[in-house]
Amino acid sequence: MSDPTNEPIAEEVLQRAAECIQAGQLVAFPTETVYGLGADATNADAIAAIYAAKDRPSFNPLIIHVASLEAAEQLVVFDDHARTLTATCWPGALTLVLPRREDCAVSLLAAAGLETLAIRVPAHALAQRFLEKAGVPIAAPSANRSGTVSSTKADHVRASLGGAVNMVLDDGPCQIGLESTIIDLAGDAPTLLRAGGVTIELLERQIGEIKTATDDDTAPKAPGMLSRHYATAIPLRMDALELREGEALLAFGGRTLGPAPAICNLSRGGDVKEAATNLFDMMRQLDKPEFTGIAVMEIPETGLGRAINDRLRRASK
Repeated sequence: MSDPTNEPIAEEVLQRAAECIQAGQLVAFPTETVYGLGADATNADAIAAIYAAKDRPSFNPLIIHVASLEAAEQLVVFDDHARTLTATCWPGALTLVLPRREDCAVSLLAAAGLETLAIRVPAHALAQRFLEKAGVPIAAPSANRSGTVSSTKADHVRASLGGAVNMVLDDGPCQIGLESTIIDLAGDAPTLLRAGGVTIELLERQIGEIKTATDDDTAPKAPGMLSRHYATAIPLRMDALELREGEALLAFGGRTLGPAPAICNLSRGGDVKEAATNLFDMMRQLDKPEFTGIAVMEIPETGLGRAINDRLRRASK
């Protein structure tokens, strides 16, 4: 389903997508972060279809998307920190890990058997309409093969997942271009599980110090914690100061490292927000077998730069 004119997607198209979800099928849809591969979070068979389509390990939990704070409150238990953060960051690119309610309808498979849920309310207008029309919580990891570069355009979804998706809602490129920030509020202290579209600096101004979790390749509490993720098919190396033979260049700022067979510049003006929006699309553009690898110039470890470098580090392993 394509929308090249950027006109609002028609209600009948959204209705068909909602009916796909209600029938246990998979629908890829845009959010402000990346495209998600959605299924009814209460339907274990539909959740199993997500894992199969992505070739994703079933111990890696999924993020549950809902249309409102009120819908989230039916699934998880909120504390003071959660209410503070949702008051300013929802709808938006923030996922919270919170304890499940005893009567939570979400399949345990979606949570990888954990007694917590990763949950968020997306800010994207089409995602909001889709969630409301579907009428169920939607589990939606990024719409790409597990471990590979995330999808920020509908064409990325089709190239990565092909016929494994029953329907793709195409609403153009994602605005942020990086996955949501994930904060665990179910433990003794707030803990950053994944850097993302909301900066840690903003969150700490609201609730104080936030610890940082270590990678977990066996029992992660949320997506994005595997040590190798977002991987390109060819080698990627960070903080490059020179180009090696045959390397493509992922540049940042007003300079390059010299001639290269291909160059993409994340932001010529050195804007990390612009760089985040371009990251996954440009990684895909340079991930070609005719290049020996991708050299990435240094990106500041501040604001969204922290999330960008997180993705690059995981891709480079």
